[in-house]
Amino acid sequence: MIRIAAPYGQTRLKKSERRQQIQLELKLHPHVRISTLADRFGVSTETIRRDFDNLSEDGLICRAHGGASAPVQGRFPSLDERSTARIVERERIGRSAAKLVRDGETVMIDSGSTTIQMARSLAYFGTRCTVITNSVPVAITLGHGATKVLLCPGEYLPAESALVGDDTVKYLKRFNVDRCMIGASGLSTEGPSECVRGFAAIKRTMLSRSEQSHLLIDSEKFERKGLSRVGKLKRFDSIVADREPRSKLANALKSAHVELLLAS
Repeated sequence: MIRIAAPYGQTRLKKSERRQQIQLELKLHPHVRISTLADRFGVSTETIRRDFDNLSEDGLICRAHGGASAPVQGRFPSLDERSTARIVERERIGRSAAKLVRDGETVMIDSGSTTIQMARSLAYFGTRCTVITNSVPVAITLGHGATKVLLCPGEYLPAESALVGDDTVKYLKRFNVDRCMIGASGLSTEGPSECVRGFAAIKRTMLSRSEQSHLLIDSEKFERKGLSRVGKLKRFDSIVADREPRSKLANALKSAHVELLLAS
């Protein structure tokens, strides 16, 4: 393998630093080329392609011929918009999910309208646990009760009141927890998926650090697919939803040995 030395006087960036620079470059320019970035960072074009693959998988960039562009924001509603829809269903899901958490446990909770409802139930129940989250509303909800809260660092997304990015992922990787509670933009036979930029990487990391994993999802999102895949169905111990899915998805859950918990 041929290694390309960094330009004279230039310090070789770490992988995470290089990927942060790529995202910064896309905030300044609508399109960046692989060859240009390879020259700039003093690495091979294959290294930049791997960076692009990683960032694209997490929904942080859009791949284009010979380069990449900034992700196009679709019509997926913001956290505030989602928080005012199907409130009864999400309250039921959140309450049922909160009952899974036991005193003394460590729990990772990601950002979302349904996980906020779960945090409210945890606070109401007075569950004594430690929560690690990238969600500012979850942290605020639990920060005044019996729960110890650790809020992740990272890039702040105002529309989601959440932290994302490499710093968030690195922080989460420091911990091993009893369980994680995550949401998703959609759920299909391929597994959950995510539309919000950077959320898929957070969810995948939480799944990898947890003994038990639970997906909290409104049935309105059944059979939907977001931009970035989160993980396969078999990675989850249970799915908490407000009603049963149709036969195709129900059969996929059964085959993956995922328990379906209907919120009451």
